[in-house]
Amino acid sequence: MKKVERINTIMRYINNRAKFTISEVMQEFNISRSTALRDVREIEEMGMPLVAEVGRDGGYFVMNNSVLPTVRFTDNEIKALFIAFMATRNKQLPYLKSRQSLAEKLLGLISENQQDDLVLLNQMLLFEGTNPNNPDLLDLSDLPQPMLERLIETLLLDRFLLITIKEEQESLSYSIYLLHLYHDKGLWLIEGFDLLDEIKKIFSVDNLIDVVTYPSKKRLSRKKILEKLSKQDEIINLVIELGPKAIAQFKKYHPLMLSISYTSPYQTTAILKTFINVDNFGELNDITNWLLFLGEDIKLKEVPEKIMNSLQDRLNLFCP
Repeated sequence: MKKVERINTIMRYINNRAKFTISEVMQEFNISRSTALRDVREIEEMGMPLVAEVGRDGGYFVMNNSVLPTVRFTDNEIKALFIAFMATRNKQLPYLKSRQSLAEKLLGLISENQQDDLVLLNQMLLFEGTNPNNPDLLDLSDLPQPMLERLIETLLLDRFLLITIKEEQESLSYSIYLLHLYHDKGLWLIEGFDLLDEIKKIFSVDNLIDVVTYPSKKRLSRKKILEKLSKQDEIINLVIELGPKAIAQFKKYHPLMLSISYTSPYQTTAILKTFINVDNFGELNDITNWLLFLGEDIKLKEVPEKIMNSLQDRLNLFCP
């Protein structure tokens, strides 16, 4: 363990104890007495208020109401933080306006040599979705939909929400229990349990125009909601086996919330099981298009009759 890393770890170790001795530090970190004494003296010089007590039962005490002094980062820790920070560019993340102050504070904690390394990393590393013509870490052109932060602040108070969604020429309100808020294919999406229809629904944050906590006191418990979702998940009417070419197509594009399970150790075959609401014309049309997109490297093991008819109608368009 390098010295900087060891001292940071020792600081956390002693800050969580009412009392410690040099012997305990020696044993915990497998270091010599002289090294332990030097490390403790250096920690004192950094600002940690330690009180030494001599005698048979002596040792060191951390003064009450004390806090850890400024933590020093190792070179690898700095690179790990900065690379994780770089990977957030062009991701439309919430609280993005804090990026500049975060970067300034991070740079203020490190040496000039470490800053030079980060400048080189910033010039060389590009992540998926990053615009190579606009690699400025502090650029705020990738701000997310303005309702995203309000949504997060509201759901931290209560996951029972009343959301208003813009749909074509009208606005509709939904009372939901928020299950997940996630980012997929460049979009922020709300996965929620519709408390009126009692089914799972997906909403785009881009279409969100208002969100408040759901005022009704007559709420289903979280346990009841999960029970209802579990029963719905058991209803499967579409089962597909995918070969390697179909798996490659699946990775390029797949409808929201669909996932595959690999059935071979080398991930060359897979199976997909899901429920399709065939009475929903939009969903039926989308799944028909997607099955055709997967290509011929699939086997339909179980499929609703309406999907088969839709596939046949689509294929007839290309037949003379």
